Amino acid sequence: MPKKTQKKEEPKTDVQNMLERLPQEMKDKITGVKAKLDTFSKQVLEKFDKYIVGISLLPPPRADKKPEEQEFNPSKVNVLVLVDDSDSKAMPKEELGAKLTAIIEKTAADIDKDMAPQIMLLSELREVCYDSKYDLLNMIAMSAPVYDPRDLLAALKISELHKNMTIKKFEKYILSYVAAGSLFRGEKSNDIDVYVVIDDTDVKKMPRMELRDKLRAIIVGMGFEASKITGIQKQFHIQTYILTDFWDQVKDASPVIFTFLRDGVPLYDRGVFMPWKLLLQMGRIRPSMEAIDMNMEMGERLLERIRHKMLSVVGEDLYYAVLNPAQAALMLYGIPPPTPKETIHLLEEIFVKKEKMLEKKYVTILENIRTAYKNIEHGKTKEVSGKDIDEMLKEAQDYLKRIKELFKQIEERSSKQTILDTYDACLAVTRDLLSLKGTEAASEERILAVYKEKLLEEEKIPEKFLRVLKDIKKAKADYLEGKMGKHELEKARKNANMYIKTLVEHMQRKKLGALDRIRVRVKTGDKIGEIMLFDDVAFVIKDMEKRDNVEKAALSADGHINDLRQSSLEELEKYVAKLTMPRKIFIKEHFFEDLKHIFGSNVEIMLNY
Repeated sequence: MPKKTQKKEEPKTDVQNMLERLPQEMKDKITGVKAKLDTFSKQVLEKFDKYIVGISLLPPPRADKKPEEQEFNPSKVNVLVLVDDSDSKAMPKEELGAKLTAIIEKTAADIDKDMAPQIMLLSELREVCYDSKYDLLNMIAMSAPVYDPRDLLAALKISELHKNMTIKKFEKYILSYVAAGSLFRGEKSNDIDVYVVIDDTDVKKMPRMELRDKLRAIIVGMGFEASKITGIQKQFHIQTYILTDFWDQVKDASPVIFTFLRDGVPLYDRGVFMPWKLLLQMGRIRPSMEAIDMNMEMGERLLERIRHKMLSVVGEDLYYAVLNPAQAALMLYGIPPPTPKETIHLLEEIFVKKEKMLEKKYVTILENIRTAYKNIEHGKTKEVSGKDIDEMLKEAQDYLKRIKELFKQIEERSSKQTILDTYDACLAVTRDLLSLKGTEAASEERILAVYKEKLLEEEKIPEKFLRVLKDIKKAKADYLEGKMGKHELEKARKNANMYIKTLVEHMQRKKLGALDRIRVRVKTGDKIGEIMLFDDVAFVIKDMEKRDNVEKAALSADGHINDLRQSSLEELEKYVAKLTMPRKIFIKEHFFEDLKHIFGSNVEIMLNY
C-alpha cells in the first residue's frame, strides 16, 4: 500500500511555545479565562454594540500596594469596558453609566462570579487625563485588548509607551504630552496624532530652533521605536512645539493652536496645557484684531494664489505638455530641436502635408493652446475657469494619444531612414543640452568625453544614456561598414527615441529652472511685478496683469538698475532663448534702492511665489 503523505505541520508561534512551557494548571486557567472573555464580549456586544468602543483584560493590581489601596480584587478577572457616551441625549451620562454597569455586571456574574467588569465612559476617561491620574491611564494602556473596533486602546498603548520613553529621556524639557481630540471622541481614524510641548525658556547654549529640531528628531525616532515594540501599524504622527513659539501662536490666534487647546487631552502635563485650556473655555483667550485681520487677508491672498495657479496651468504646464512631445516627434524625424514658434509650422508642413501621417486637427489643438498661453503671457487673458481648463485638458489628452501613435508611425518608416540621421539627431539634442549649460559645441570625436563630464557627472543623467550614445555611435560605424542588419537598425532606432525624449525632457526642466533662478517677483499694493536678471541686462514688468508692458535696463556690476527704457516681449523672448544655466545672482544694496524708485517705497520681495 502506498504510504500516506503526512501533512506538514505549521510552525508554532511564540505564544504557543510559551504556553507549552507553563504548568498544566496555568495553561488550563489561561485557556478558561480566554473562553470566558470571548463569551462575555459576545453577549455585551449583542446588547450594546453601538456604545462599546473597547473591551480589554486589565492587568492585576500592583504588588507593592496594600490590599486596602488596591482598586480591584487580585483574585478576580478584571475587565475594562469602555463606553462611548458622546451622543447620549436620551438620559444623563450618570444614569447611562449606572444602567450599563448594572446590566454588564449581571452578564459577567452569569458567566463567572470572579469576573469583575469595570465600566468607564469616554467622558470619564477624559476626566482621568484632566485630573492627572496617570497610573490609571498607564494601567489601561498595559491591558490586553479583546475588542477594539476604533483602535482607541491601540492608540493609548502606543502613546503611553512613547510618552514614558520621551519623559524618561527629556523630563526637564517636556511640559505637556497631548493626544489629539479625535482619539478621545471615539472616532475611527487611520492616524494617531500626539503633540509635545518643549520648554525652551532656559536654553542658552544653542538657538531655540536648533533645540526644537534636535529634540524633535530624537522624539520622532522614539515614535518609530514605540510602533515597532507595540506592533501597531497605524501612522503615528508626533508634532513638537517649543514653548515660546506656542505662546506666540496663542497670541496670534492660530486656528490650529485653538483647536489643539479646545479638543486636545493631556496624557501628561506640568501645569501648562490645562490652565490654557481652562482659560480658553472661560473665554479669556481671544484673538486680537490684528490676528482677525490677518486671517481675513489670508483668504483673499489664497484666492488670488489659486487664480494665478489656474493661469499657470494653462500658461505653463498645459502648454509645455503639448509642445514638448511635438518637438520630440520632429527630432525623432531627424530635425534639430525647433523653437516653439517653428514647431507648429513644421508639424503641419512635415507630418500633415508632406508625409500625410497626422490629421490637421491635432496641429489646431497645439495652436489653440499656444494662443491661450500667449494671451495669458501678454495679459490679454486675466482669468480662466475650471471649465476652460477641463476642455483644454480633454483636447490635450486626445492630442497626446495621437502623438504617441505618430511616434510609432515614424518608427515604422525607420527602414527608409539611415542610422546617420538617427545619430545626427542624437548628436544635435546632446549639443543643445550642453549649450544650455554654457558649453561650446563639442566635436564628434570629443562628444562622449564632454557628455561624461558635463551631463553624467554634473547633471546626474543616468549612465545608461551614455551607453546608449556609445551604442548609436558604434551602430553608425557598423552601418558604414555594411555590418548592420534590419534587427540591429530597429534596436538602434528605439534606443535613439528613448535617448532623445529623455534629453528633451531634461532640457525643458533645466530651462524652467534657469528662468526661476533669474526671476525676482515683487509686490506693491495689489500689483505683482517681476524683474528678470541676465548678465548685464534686466527686464522689468511692473504689473503682471499687463505682461506686454516690458521695460529693459542696464544691470551694473555694483547692482544698480540704470537706463530704464521701453522694450517688448519679443526682445525678452530672444534673451530667454539664448539663456544658458546662469551664473550665481548676487543682489546688492543698490538693487534694493532702485526697486523703490521703480516700484515705489512700499515694495515687497516675494519668495517662493
